[in-house]
Amino acid sequence: MNFTLKQLRYVEAAGRLGSIAKAAVEVSISQSSITAAIDALEASLDYGLFVRTPAKGVQPTSAGREALQLIRNFLNQARQFEAELQSQGGDDAGLVRIACYATAAPAFLPPILRSITINFPGISIKVMEGDMMSIMDYLNNGEVDLVFTYDTHLPDAQSFEPLFDAPPYALVPASEAISAQNSVTFAELSCRPMIMLDLPYTRDYFLGLFKERGLEPNVVHSTRSAEIAKALVEGEFGYTLLNIRPRNYITTDTRYKALPIYDSSEVPVFGIATASNVRQPKNVRSFIRGCVELREKGAFDALTVSINP
Repeated sequence: MNFTLKQLRYVEAAGRLGSIAKAAVEVSISQSSITAAIDALEASLDYGLFVRTPAKGVQPTSAGREALQLIRNFLNQARQFEAELQSQGGDDAGLVRIACYATAAPAFLPPILRSITINFPGISIKVMEGDMMSIMDYLNNGEVDLVFTYDTHLPDAQSFEPLFDAPPYALVPASEAISAQNSVTFAELSCRPMIMLDLPYTRDYFLGLFKERGLEPNVVHSTRSAEIAKALVEGEFGYTLLNIRPRNYITTDTRYKALPIYDSSEVPVFGIATASNVRQPKNVRSFIRGCVELREKGAFDALTVSINP
């Protein structure tokens, strides 16, 4: 059976995107080359990988789904081998693919990317973002080397490097009297209009904080965007719950106030998840080490809101 890494990458892209046209755009090659790679691999395997429907793209067959997972695993191992081989020259170099929980990315990623650029100039970074479910899919499918996420919902097949505790807090309009308080309770919040950040895992997490105290929040608006949630708070439509402070937030902000929650007992940890059964290339290990060094220097301390001792 003869195939090349390029052919496997073309086939994997078509399967992941469900479209030969989209795969061609992603890998910067002609559609005919994608089609030829699929045809060649199917002929070599002697079974079909995809069902091709005009105007509907390609869908993997039952055998194709299994083959695509094997292809992804092999491509990930090949990429790690290439990076490890490249690093034998002593330099930290090559591409590190990361994914970050989208609501945390604007405030969290800039200091990391700045530090890596300065300390490891040979490392290039590809950034993806999404909700907690989608970024874990990226990791499971081998599309990224690591993800920045919370320590909840992590399967045993993944390792976790903690970076900082991220207790929930309430973002309230600065115009409301409650913003003058030093903290707030879930009981106080439950009778106020709430803007829910409606993302997989996130909604259940926030609702659970009220439910375990016998309370129910008064959800008046829902959004999948943290930026829209903050805009609605600024517009005095209600409060929202978050774990990481808005970028460039200051305590004297006239738009909204970040209040710690006095009776919060749930403190998720934000950090780095990686596949535990994979030896990471040198450049990925260096990237993680750079993040840990930032943690030790307190670079993430300003990202969270907590009760002052």
